[in-house]
Amino acid sequence: MKSIRATLASAVLGLSLLSGAACAQTSAADKYPDHPIKLVVGYTPGGGNDVAARLLAKELATILQGNIVVENRPGAGTNIGAAYVARSAPDGYTLSLSSTALAVNKTLYKKLDYDAVKDFDPVAIFAEAPNLLLINPKLPVKSVSEFIAYAKKHPGKLNFSSAGSGSTQHLSGELFKKLTGIEATHVPYKGSAPALTAVISGEADFSFINIPSSKQLIESGQIRALAITAAKRFPAVPNIPTMAEEGVKGMEVGTWYSIVAPAGTPKPIIEKLNKSINKAMEEPELRQRFVDLGMAPMAESPAFFKKYLADEIARWRTIVEESHASVD
Repeated sequence: MKSIRATLASAVLGLSLLSGAACAQTSAADKYPDHPIKLVVGYTPGGGNDVAARLLAKELATILQGNIVVENRPGAGTNIGAAYVARSAPDGYTLSLSSTALAVNKTLYKKLDYDAVKDFDPVAIFAEAPNLLLINPKLPVKSVSEFIAYAKKHPGKLNFSSAGSGSTQHLSGELFKKLTGIEATHVPYKGSAPALTAVISGEADFSFINIPSSKQLIESGQIRALAITAAKRFPAVPNIPTMAEEGVKGMEVGTWYSIVAPAGTPKPIIEKLNKSINKAMEEPELRQRFVDLGMAPMAESPAFFKKYLADEIARWRTIVEESHASVD
């Protein structure tokens, strides 16, 4: 009898401790946030990731009634920023604005200071955007076919810029080379803004960069867009044809924008963040702002994002391996 009583007492104590822990987490979520949240961006200011982070942070701060500070930690294809967040306390006060690089880098880099799956808790995926094939307007071409012909007449003389080794811009360029048979040298920069500047100045001949980073430059004529890497034309740039329309199939690549937290972040805080981010993306003004910039808004659950990330890791593994891309 004593043994049975002891077992029951132990079980009751265990349940009590679990209940207490759950209550403590719920209480913490109710008070969250009670001091500033740091949102880390692995790129320099001015690029699509940075723009998305700052737009979301402003609306999210209002919904959470707190303060969100965007901190840029560029370098190593976002790995510096990602590793920093992975090592941060799992309390909801250090988050990462993660993009497709989170999925790409798992295959592209042989050694990382973090694991894209084990070291993060998915919070929300809130937007996606395709890339554009952008060229220096001084190049004597007006279409993708003309550009391919020009590149083949000047083998090895063209170079392309990207936001960094392993970025979707880099892999888009490598995939484009593979699909078209052209030769071009990759030149990585620390972010979309300097990569675009390189194309404008003629330091680079072309690049694959998303719409938010390049839309104003296209409209001002500082850079020329030849095609978009999407399955169909995009509302923000309806006059720009798809790569498939231009005769290059298999070039449906782009960037998605998400929020992840260090692994072990209390579930109630993850859920509160997810609901708040989805609410932010449903605000008409913010939603339209994203659309105008060339991003497609999304509002999904952490579970959806977890599966999405797993699928993206598998998809980009194939692209990295087939394009023979490597980190410079």
